[in-house]
Amino acid sequence: MTTYAGSRRRRGRNAGIVLLFLAPSAIPLLLFTFIPMVTSLWVSLHSWNLLTPMRWVGLRNYSSLLTDGMTRAALLHTLEYIGGYLPLVYAGGLGLAVVLNRRLKGRNFFRSLYFIPVVTSWVVVALTWQWLLSPANGLVNHWLSLIGIHGPGWWASTTWAIPAVILASVWKDIGFVMVILLVGLQGVPQDLLDAARVDGASAWTRFWRITFPLLSPATYFVVVISLINGFQVFDQVYVMTGGGPNNASQTLLLDIYNQTFRYQLVGRASALSWLLFVLVMAVTVVQSRLQKRWVVYA
Repeated sequence: MTTYAGSRRRRGRNAGIVLLFLAPSAIPLLLFTFIPMVTSLWVSLHSWNLLTPMRWVGLRNYSSLLTDGMTRAALLHTLEYIGGYLPLVYAGGLGLAVVLNRRLKGRNFFRSLYFIPVVTSWVVVALTWQWLLSPANGLVNHWLSLIGIHGPGWWASTTWAIPAVILASVWKDIGFVMVILLVGLQGVPQDLLDAARVDGASAWTRFWRITFPLLSPATYFVVVISLINGFQVFDQVYVMTGGGPNNASQTLLLDIYNQTFRYQLVGRASALSWLLFVLVMAVTVVQSRLQKRWVVYA
């Protein structure tokens, strides 16, 4: 009995020490993440304009959002953004990673150069690309005119607003994808590639049959992170287009912002935030289940 009591005291003391070390990170996490999440869930069940007292409406905010045409349009624009952004940023990052994984002169310089946009402020990047893609005097349309192509309206066009945002996003994030895939490439066993080369496999065969499958863990990470970021696209849309023209680039997160600060519909905005959370969680769970079928761990 004495031994059992002493063991319990030791476990309690060890648990106290662990909690003491976790407190510096756990307390801010509780104050600035979990409590705001619970509060937003409570607000989503009310009608509130930030000034008058909240009024209970139950699930009415959720039901109205599910039938709202503007919300459906914002979802479609977000999916359109993801559908263009994800393939481009992955293909571009993979191409850079393959090239910069070779023994090239100055490759460390180029690795750093391509990573600079990742650590650059989104406001700076968005303003830069807004200028580059200006329909009137942007450099991109000027370069296109030199080869006889009349440039589109880009962010001032309902058709090209989302592609303009995609271009800016790919340029900024391609360095991050490059670094992740570069680490994955460096983890491919060299002896497998050497054995395939001895057997007469071409460079493309070695890449497609050996390198690319073994790159799947890094690919999985890139896809998950890019999808989560894609559903939360905001900064570049807010700065470059403001959701326009004619709401052609309105995304879910921008809709949440407008519902809160432009229309003072805080309850609806909170409900939309939770719908977005459920959507991202569902996509992540599906990816987690499917990754067992195609991710290869060496």
